[in-house]
Amino acid sequence: MSILGEPIEFERPVSWVALVGFMGTGKSRIGWELSRALALHFFDTDKVIEKVAGLTVAQIFEVYGEPTFRAYESETVERCIALDQAVISCGGGTFNNPENRLKLMARGPVVALSASPETILERTKRSPRVLLQVPDPLAKIRELLEIRKPFYDQAPIQVSTDGRLRREVVQEIVEKLGDWYEEGSP
Repeated sequence: MSILGEPIEFERPVSWVALVGFMGTGKSRIGWELSRALALHFFDTDKVIEKVAGLTVAQIFEVYGEPTFRAYESETVERCIALDQAVISCGGGTFNNPENRLKLMARGPVVALSASPETILERTKRSPRVLLQVPDPLAKIRELLEIRKPFYDQAPIQVSTDGRLRREVVQEIVEKLGDWYEEGSP
């Protein structure tokens, strides 16, 4: 609604989109900016899990283990696919689960963000990640990327965030969402 009380006309290519990809590819930052560009709500599945559990992701892993975290993740996906007017930033491992992947892709467009292992390492240094608490985090990133890449490659829209400004990435996503919609994708 505008200040004068009249509705604001806004045409967007989609009213729901999920972002997937490895940690450090920019899903949270890009997702937030994409939600603003499309005038949609923003949800970060890891943040939702932390609020519901009352624990950080690291604490969930430490206290309950990865299987419990992945169960929280699947439940959060189930809730997010019921939303409308939303940009969903999924945790890095969410798309590995075949059920999560199918549900997300059936709901609407899924955008996979990517970056080089070196870029991911640099970005994740700012906020330590559970899976990278190892002697050689770059080797761990490469190992996990090799496992997860085939899953991320299944997303219908692919966008690299390497060496790019966030606004450029958001613009590319908006354009690709428009193409996705015009092609009559489900």
